[in-house]
Amino acid sequence: MPSTTPPPPCPHCSSSPKTKSRTDDEKKSLIHRLNRIEGQIGGLRRMIEEEAYCADILTQSSAVSAALSAFSREVLDTHIRTCVKENILAGNDDSIEELLELLKKIK
Repeated sequence: MPSTTPPPPCPHCSSSPKTKSRTDDEKKSLIHRLNRIEGQIGGLRRMIEEEAYCADILTQSSAVSAALSAFSREVLDTHIRTCVKENILAGNDDSIEELLELLKKIK
């Protein structure tokens, strides 16, 4: 039977379930990845504007997809190691269901 008591807050997350505190190093790493992805997207735009060859555009698009996947994996790794772990240790098994639903969404 599911617990009706609200789970204790994760010590790595703020009081709101929709935000998370991150270390400066974690923020720096994630923002660095996003900046690179942003640059790759700009490169794709320029390739279209300059009428680049289709295969070259597809190669760059594949690189963007791989970079975005790596970004998602980094966020997921941190989520599992902090929020999910702490919630499970605190007896909140609902975080397992949340994680399973999340994994379905991100493929």
